[in-house]
Amino acid sequence: MGTRRVFLGSIATGFAALQGAPGGRLRLGIIGAGSRGVGLMKDALACPNVEFAGVADIYTRRLEAAKTIAPAAKTYLDYRYLLEDSSIDAVIVATPQHLHCEHFTASLSAGKHVYQEKTMAFTVAHAKRMREAYRKAGKVVQVGHQSLSSGMMPDARKFLKEEPMGKVTAIHMTMYRNTPHGQPQWSRKIDPSMTPENIIWKSFLGDNSDRPFDANQYINWRFFWDYSGGNVYENMCHQIAFWYGAMDLKIPTTVAMNGGIYLWKDGRQVPDTMCVSLEQPEEMLISWNSGFGNDYLQSAENVLGTDGTITKNDTGVTYSPQKVNTRDRAEKSLATRTPSYAHMLNFVDCIRNGGQPTCPFEIGFRVSIACRMAVDSYRRKKPVRWDAVNEDILA
Repeated sequence: MGTRRVFLGSIATGFAALQGAPGGRLRLGIIGAGSRGVGLMKDALACPNVEFAGVADIYTRRLEAAKTIAPAAKTYLDYRYLLEDSSIDAVIVATPQHLHCEHFTASLSAGKHVYQEKTMAFTVAHAKRMREAYRKAGKVVQVGHQSLSSGMMPDARKFLKEEPMGKVTAIHMTMYRNTPHGQPQWSRKIDPSMTPENIIWKSFLGDNSDRPFDANQYINWRFFWDYSGGNVYENMCHQIAFWYGAMDLKIPTTVAMNGGIYLWKDGRQVPDTMCVSLEQPEEMLISWNSGFGNDYLQSAENVLGTDGTITKNDTGVTYSPQKVNTRDRAEKSLATRTPSYAHMLNFVDCIRNGGQPTCPFEIGFRVSIACRMAVDSYRRKKPVRWDAVNEDILA
């Protein structure tokens, strides 16, 4: 062990009930205080009777920035010292994807509840180790697919229950973005303070082989397969998680992914344009198309049934009847709004009052496997299938 320590709109009707009893003061710690981690800290502090007791990060400058949000919190360059603090009730893990397993399992072993940022697990082996730790710990785990706590979830479930859908054979999803010329998606500038003296490089590498310090790999880790699953792990995970939750979908039987680096020739290894096809055991095909060179198609999901269509996008959820089979229904739209911190509030409420989080471990596990299958298919240049008996990905 080292020695250094160092949506717009009205609130959903009845949302106040989600908060439950205020209970005692909840003391949190966070591992990973980058941009996403800071956002999660702000979400947590928006919840009643919550404070941060500790912040861990391997980059000294991020610890300094975190102190402006939680001045009373202790800071650590080694997260293991944070976990030794018995006064900390729960830990937020917001580190790069390849480190999730290490920090998740260590936090549970230390007796902490865990809010685990997405995508939950980086590999199948990681997912299995995380499942074992979760089952042993008996603690609350919330996986960071925040749309499952949004008002769109009860809206989608209402349509699925009350409106005729018939046989659903496909879900079509899109996630397109664009950026100005010369400003690549995800690209971050290297700050002069990003040096071996200020960043614990060995801790960043995790299970990866040793290599010389590389500030670009550190700050732009999303570009590289050793640390990231690319946009599959950044955005496809969110979209499939919503419908895995709403429809209780299982791990795909077969996944194929195609695409390439067609736009941003900046040294990234992950594709900027891609198409994923997931064959579900429910006799349903999920297709996900994404790219970083045009935002016309934006982000949307369409659940396609013989009797109706449910569309989810940034404006809300809409049911549209298929008139060829359903003539007595009209188009309906719902836009139940919840606070931006609803997912964190649900986590806090489950710690205090019991109950299952809106994105429990099992959904995080299924989504992680689906995402890994997509990445493995792309990298192997062939479809892959899921061996449900041995729990492994096969080419």
